Amino acid sequence: MLTQSPRWMKTIGRVAFMNCDPLFVGLDESYHVLPAPPSWLTGHLLRRDCVLAPIPAADYAKHSDELALVPEIGICSKGEVGSVLVFGNRPLEEMRDIALPTDSSSSVALLKFLLKQRGIDPRPVEMGPDLDTMLERCDGALLIGDRALDRAKTNPELVQLDLGQAWLDLTGQPMVFGVFAARKDTPLEAVKAAHQALLSRLSSFEENPLTREKVLLHAHLHSDMSMERLNRYFGEVFNRLDDEHVDGLRQFLANCCGLKEMPSFLW
Repeated sequence: MLTQSPRWMKTIGRVAFMNCDPLFVGLDESYHVLPAPPSWLTGHLLRRDCVLAPIPAADYAKHSDELALVPEIGICSKGEVGSVLVFGNRPLEEMRDIALPTDSSSSVALLKFLLKQRGIDPRPVEMGPDLDTMLERCDGALLIGDRALDRAKTNPELVQLDLGQAWLDLTGQPMVFGVFAARKDTPLEAVKAAHQALLSRLSSFEENPLTREKVLLHAHLHSDMSMERLNRYFGEVFNRLDDEHVDGLRQFLANCCGLKEMPSFLW
């Protein structure tokens, strides 16, 4: 007798930012997409609201007993990332406090590590991700995703640090901000099917100029970014998780998150 799979097995979480557009624009319509801020997706994944989701790499470290990674896809950079930025009216070394957003644990963990390596210790203040409000209360502010891109466009003079570039300068490694994860007890065939659906979109984005144009246009229509800037952005953020990025991920998990064991992949 055949039984219908639970609805969540055909649901894929996605971050509510454009950095996953190459994976999701044109996705097989049989999948339901659950958009949410990065850290919220961790909760959705743990509660079985979705079969697979991109979550902060730091959240994987926290829940590595329950979660495992899938290969080949992630949210990565190699140098300047353009969308994980510290803003402020004074240099980083002169900041007395920095407002930290509540929607991405990886960026916060990375910034704390970078500050420690530089021997500076501004007071961290958790706040909602609104730059004007953050800078009213603090000398600096960390923003991620589309908000960071938008404010870097309108206020480039406020950008004091690109965390992707700072990580590369310090370690020589690419940075993996987000990983695609699933619960370890999820049926493997469901995870592999969702993974393949995303991977096929990524391959088309990488290989087919028409698909790339469609993704850029979708991002342009949903943001204030020019097509030229978006084309450059999708060369700063990568969704292809290769061996070099996995090495960078291992170093981030060990140095910034205290996870000493190797990350666990489902296959």
